[in-house]
Amino acid sequence: MKRVLKICIIVAFAGILFAGGAYWFLVQKPNTAVSDNGIIYIRPGDSFETVMQLLHERKYIQNEYTLRQVARLKRYPELIKAGRYRIQDGMSNNQLINMLRAGNQEAVSFTFNNIRTLNDFAQTMNRQLAIDSAAFMHLAQDFLFVDSLGFTPSNFISMFIPNTYQVYWNTSLPSFVRRMHLEYRKFWNSERRNKAERAGFSPIEISIIASIVEEETNVASEYPIIAGVYINRLHKGWKLEACPTLKFALGDFTIKRVLDRHIAIDSPYNTYKYAGLPPGPIRMPSPRAIDAVLDYQHHEYMFFCAKSDFSGTHHFSRTLREHNRHAREYHRALNQKRIY
Repeated sequence: MKRVLKICIIVAFAGILFAGGAYWFLVQKPNTAVSDNGIIYIRPGDSFETVMQLLHERKYIQNEYTLRQVARLKRYPELIKAGRYRIQDGMSNNQLINMLRAGNQEAVSFTFNNIRTLNDFAQTMNRQLAIDSAAFMHLAQDFLFVDSLGFTPSNFISMFIPNTYQVYWNTSLPSFVRRMHLEYRKFWNSERRNKAERAGFSPIEISIIASIVEEETNVASEYPIIAGVYINRLHKGWKLEACPTLKFALGDFTIKRVLDRHIAIDSPYNTYKYAGLPPGPIRMPSPRAIDAVLDYQHHEYMFFCAKSDFSGTHHFSRTLREHNRHAREYHRALNQKRIY
């Protein structure tokens, strides 16, 4: 009797060891081998077989059979979640399936800067996120929608503040826009809003001025000075007469010399024809340009003209007479380079 009991105990113990070993082998044993960044994209509508094929093609899985068994035990084939996931080297089947089933994806560092148009932004967004650019452009023209956020289709571009943001790759378009609106409100904190109010402008108007300033020069140290010129003109009721707004109206930023035929265009963005600010920014202004306008230089300059050495810097003038002298010098330099 004692011998039978001993055998039973040994068999039971062996069974436990076997079960434990089988559990470890099936569930807890490391089963991934990753030598690159380990990033995979599971797209909306992908099936379990698509996911398995992706893992197989990337050679991330050492034992596909055990992974399939754990996936089925955890009902992962019915719980596929789209996203951008990072597979770590040495993950067990349990860790991998739990991550994918829970949708614990890794965010994308979504970066955008030096953007001219909303269409450019839509294309940049589409390259980095799973958001359809055409759907975004359609939403951007929806007056009721953008109005609900405090914008118009013309100035909607000012809501997007160039920076790097952590965003889930498969975030929905409405969620993305809400996130960008939140970031806009964070950027326009009480300090910036107070500066805009003291200058006599709304945040959107500051963004419009900043977009013009940023198109006028590549020399950031001149931003506050040029901003001061435009604000002086606005305060005096002068037309802005800003060449970049003409280029925007014409849809051609390659124009090197503004001529009478350019000035003749009938557009609300023609600041040679119409006083005040144009309906919206002529590019997506950078935070640096916006802050330069908020901290614009207080001076008496009313004019500025590119220097004839083509250094990208400008002469600043208080009088039209002084400005005309610099303008003639610059036009002679353009003629010498045969820029007509």
